[in-house]
Amino acid sequence: MRAIKGPDRPVQGEQARATVVAALASVDYVVLFDEDTPLRLIEALLPDILVKGGDYTPSSVVGKAEVEKAGGHVHVIPLVPGFSSSQLTQRIRHGAG
Repeated sequence: MRAIKGPDRPVQGEQARATVVAALASVDYVVLFDEDTPLRLIEALLPDILVKGGDYTPSSVVGKAEVEKAGGHVHVIPLVPGFSSSQLTQRIRHGAG
């Protein structure tokens, strides 16, 4: 993940992030993976719904074609301004509240 997000990210480890996501009522399962992309996992699981953050475009979502071919849906949800990990890290470093 650091190779994609940079040396200061992710702020929380994968287990902590998975625990938070798993606690959401709308989430059935959380699966961690070691590959650079989740394509093989998506192909194996063929989720009904695949969700990515608004820093992606629908056409750039890995596994989109496979999910949609199986009758699933891909959703790109908007980012919430002021709540990105990058912005949070900058605010902590600079002491801004």
